[in-house]
Amino acid sequence: MNHRFLILAAQAVSLLFSPFYLPVVAFILLLVFSYLHLLPLSYKVLLLAIVYAFTVLLPRLSIYVYRKANKLTSRQLGHRQNRYVPYLISILSYASLLYVMRRIHMPHFTLGIIVAALAIQVVCALINLRKKVSAHSAAAGGVVGALMGFSIIFVFNPMWALCSAVLLTGAVASARLILRQHTLGEVGLGVLVGVLCGFLSVLCV
Repeated sequence: MNHRFLILAAQAVSLLFSPFYLPVVAFILLLVFSYLHLLPLSYKVLLLAIVYAFTVLLPRLSIYVYRKANKLTSRQLGHRQNRYVPYLISILSYASLLYVMRRIHMPHFTLGIIVAALAIQVVCALINLRKKVSAHSAAAGGVVGALMGFSIIFVFNPMWALCSAVLLTGAVASARLILRQHTLGEVGLGVLVGVLCGFLSVLCV
């Protein structure tokens, strides 16, 4: 019974904190806690709809079609040799979103989120050429890195938010281990990639 509960909890964490959803969550936080909260509600909803379309709807739908067309199960799609097309789909979706955001003249610090997510996808795809890496852990680690970067830009103490993000990253990494989707080395590498990409992208954009 305890084992089954643990598996269900791990599946829930993996689903709730999927790499696809984290950019949407990041934008929600910016719209609530930054000066962007002054924007009209209709503009906020439109902005979130755009982010959702390019980071969740389009990539998930495209990957689903790819999986069905090739008769792959969800577990088979997690094999290293089957991850190239999903990575490419995600990269193209995030790159398209970055283009749209630049066209509508979004503030540079918001672009940092998209650049970080895009950088994580690109680095993970390159690493995948030689070995498997946890994209879930990389995305969670990206939140930690981005928080550190934003704390420098906006000069605030990120302690509580950072502690929460670290706990979240640990929960996501543990979930991937419990589900036997990755090894300890793969989740550790993912966290490292995410932290570095998130931190550098936010600071450099």
